[in-house]
Amino acid sequence: MSLIATLATLFGTISGLANLPQAYRIFKRKSAKDISILTYLVIFTGAIVWILYGFEIGDSPIIITNVLGTITISFVMMGWFLYGRD
Repeated sequence: MSLIATLATLFGTISGLANLPQAYRIFKRKSAKDISILTYLVIFTGAIVWILYGFEIGDSPIIITNVLGTITISFVMMGWFLYGRD
């Protein structure tokens, strides 16, 4: 694997995990009133498209990092559905 492929995989993974602090904050405070669900829906949709593209070209790093992203985005969206409409 080239250096750029390694860096792309590393930073893709970090980007996928970037939603965890927001999800943690939502569940800790039991509030998501300041979250824009539209933003997270767009990001979630984009990640799904990237997963499909990753399957189309057979690129595991694209698939794995975006699956990770959809999981963590799902935590944020779940928190919004539970606590965001107060």
